Amino acid sequence: MQALTPHVYWAQRHGEIYLRVEISDAQNLSIGVEENILHFKGQGHGAKGENEYEFSLEFLKLVKPEVKHKSTQRQVNITVKKPEHVWWDRLTKQEKKPLFLAPDFDRWLDESDAEMELREKEEKINKVSIESRVRKDPFLGLKKGFLFMYNLVQFLGYSWIFVNMTVRLFILGQDSFYDTFHTIADVMYFCQMLAIMEVINPAVGLVKTGVMPAFIQVMGRNFILFVIFGTLEDMQNKPVVFFVFYLWSIIEIFRYPFYMLACIDTEWKLLTWLRYTIWIPLYPLGVLAEAVALIQSIPIFDETKLLSIPLPKAIGMSLSFSYILQLYLVIMFLGLFINFRHLFKQRSRRFRTKKRKAN
Repeated sequence: MQALTPHVYWAQRHGEIYLRVEISDAQNLSIGVEENILHFKGQGHGAKGENEYEFSLEFLKLVKPEVKHKSTQRQVNITVKKPEHVWWDRLTKQEKKPLFLAPDFDRWLDESDAEMELREKEEKINKVSIESRVRKDPFLGLKKGFLFMYNLVQFLGYSWIFVNMTVRLFILGQDSFYDTFHTIADVMYFCQMLAIMEVINPAVGLVKTGVMPAFIQVMGRNFILFVIFGTLEDMQNKPVVFFVFYLWSIIEIFRYPFYMLACIDTEWKLLTWLRYTIWIPLYPLGVLAEAVALIQSIPIFDETKLLSIPLPKAIGMSLSFSYILQLYLVIMFLGLFINFRHLFKQRSRRFRTKKRKAN
């Protein structure tokens, strides 16, 4: 039986050489390195059918003599160690590439990608090493359970709001705009009071997020809900209440289940994409709806003098609350910029990490 040359594919990392020999059901394998030359010999089904195959490769630089190989039904995988972590310009000592040798594009990385992969492996090893030395939190399960239940309650609350408003919209049409507050307010009060936990949780270390973005969002919404809608009966029948509540609920019915699954180390790709994408149009629209509510409330506060700040009698007037609202409008759009920047960073970091893991 005449020995033939198989197809061989190669790739490298800084510390290893990978070879894939296209021989299926290989038998009687003889693989070794002598004087920096890899010798391969074996029987199996290759490009020329069932036959005996062999080849030799003289490496560009020194390699360790130990060779690891694994035979599968489709191929033979060979791993050769480099004595030093260096990147080779090519595989063989001879400049002209052998005809049977080709790059293994399934494992191929350029030098910069390989360096990134190496750094990630080192970071992972260091992380495992640090975690093994750090004492495990005995209350971790209790903390995750609390966060899971919190997110579940919020998800159910906002789901009820969203479904209720959607059904009423289909049944009543535009008439549903005018009594949204009287129908939804109690549940919205509950959800937004409970949302104060989103400021407390990062403050006490239950979650690893910033306190300030959560504070801006929660307190901003509560200001609209309790001060603008809650204290002014004339605002409670305006259509803007519907749009504010509806936009809030759409964002939250995707955000809270995402956090719920994170508590049990589970991820749904579609939900992750929605959580980090749907807010891009909805969050500015929500702030715009809140700004409309503020603007509509200014003449009411001026007329009723509600929440106005009395000044000394010598002046003979009071400071209208509308001035505070005008200042708050400016602060609101500043908060939009801060939160938008924070959320975009979160989104970019999330999808960059997923892309690296996929590669």
